[in-house]
Amino acid sequence: MWSPDRRTALLGLLAVAGCGLTPVYGPNGAGQRLFGKVRPRDPQTYQDFAFNRRLGERLGGEGTDYDLDYRITVGVVPQAITTDEVTNRYSLNGTVDFALTDRAGGVLVQGRVSNFTSYSTTGTTIATLAAEGDARSRLAEMLADQVVTRLLAASAQLPG
Repeated sequence: MWSPDRRTALLGLLAVAGCGLTPVYGPNGAGQRLFGKVRPRDPQTYQDFAFNRRLGERLGGEGTDYDLDYRITVGVVPQAITTDEVTNRYSLNGTVDFALTDRAGGVLVQGRVSNFTSYSTTGTTIATLAAEGDARSRLAEMLADQVVTRLLAASAQLPG
């Protein structure tokens, strides 16, 4: 016997299939317009390297069809301060402004994404520096994932 929940789920899947929704990474998906075709700008900082590495993982390495220019901005905010006025936790608030351009320099997609992460300073100096480096890498990867999501969402409007 069919339950109302199962029936609703099946009807929902049929409705989605009927509207022409296709997976972005599918055989005819719009993501194929970007995969292996995007060249991010040359990295200048450690965070840029982490950002570009994640872009390469998600978009299939450097290509020559599109250029991705971006600017990463990170703000450091004290989060947990003891009664002795010692900060033992920091938040990293990151923003990326990005623009995808074609070979002629025309802007195809642009936008801004933001995210945050944090790290603790309660260990040794070396442990604190390692925690900060790890947090900065995590932040760069999260921001890269958000940029890729925006690019994939706009990929259907890119020239085929």
